[in-house]
Amino acid sequence: MSAIWRISTNTPWEPNVGYSRLVRAGDIVAVSGTTATDERGLIVGAGQMYVQARQALVNIRAALERAGLAMHHVIRTRMFVTDMGRFAEAARAHKEFFADSPPASTVVEVRRLANPDMMIEIEADAYAGAANSQTAGSVVATTAPKPGAQAKPKAATKPPMKSAKKPSRRK
Repeated sequence: MSAIWRISTNTPWEPNVGYSRLVRAGDIVAVSGTTATDERGLIVGAGQMYVQARQALVNIRAALERAGLAMHHVIRTRMFVTDMGRFAEAARAHKEFFADSPPASTVVEVRRLANPDMMIEIEADAYAGAANSQTAGSVVATTAPKPGAQAKPKAATKPPMKSAKKPSRRK
């Protein structure tokens, strides 16, 4: 395998804009902004935020599967919505796909997307280093402070300094 691997999905946008649906560089996988299009490139769920979010996530899952990955490999999502007032619908779809292994996530409201019927676009980044592992789920760091506890700053350690004698002042 070369250092960089690309997957295209034959949607009408990819050749017109010049991008790949998924790019893998070593263990890092980036899935381009994905919208609610079907296999013919037609928009699904006009006016329905939940339906569009779910279709975008189905499309992301399909791209990851072509790269030998699954949704539990996703470490970050970015959701661009045209109406933040309907974010709960997008969040519901997101949770359905990521409840067992939630990634870091961001949501941003935008004025519009490439097509006025599109209500959401989702990007995903995944880690492929554990792609052959069957273990999925959450791991809690044991060194994290307990909720409500103040983190104690560690004492700064200074490198040893040579002591310099001050020259004596003569009057």
